Amino acid sequence: MKLRFLGKNSNVGDCPTLYATDRDSYLVQGWKIFANDLLMQLAIPEGQTAVEVPTELFEHLEKDGLPAGEFRRLDAPLMILTPGGTYVVQGREVTDVEALAQMEIPDYETVVEVSKAAITALLEEPRGADLQRRAQPAL
Repeated sequence: MKLRFLGKNSNVGDCPTLYATDRDSYLVQGWKIFANDLLMQLAIPEGQTAVEVPTELFEHLEKDGLPAGEFRRLDAPLMILTPGGTYVVQGREVTDVEALAQMEIPDYETVVEVSKAAITALLEEPRGADLQRRAQPAL
């Protein structure tokens, strides 16, 4: 897997990082989740894991031609927006030795792969059933 560095949110070596791949996907390097209260909210399928990253990390999507700005909805692969201003991102845990060799990953971080299509969909205006739910008045 070939990677293209998109950005990180610190000049220090160990921090959440975003990469584009040659497989129409993104690799999201983020903090492993250890907080029990957060873990209890997650339903993670086998073969997947979740990482926590600052919301600002996704501003780097602009370097891959996607619109900069906030996500229009919270749906897979973004699982939770925490009170601390971070996203929990779910995806297939990266085990590709070649890809991992291109990154510096401290013990308290891991990497997940998410499809570009899934990320792009979250940047678009909701449509269909999502739009109907938005149009209904609150009770």
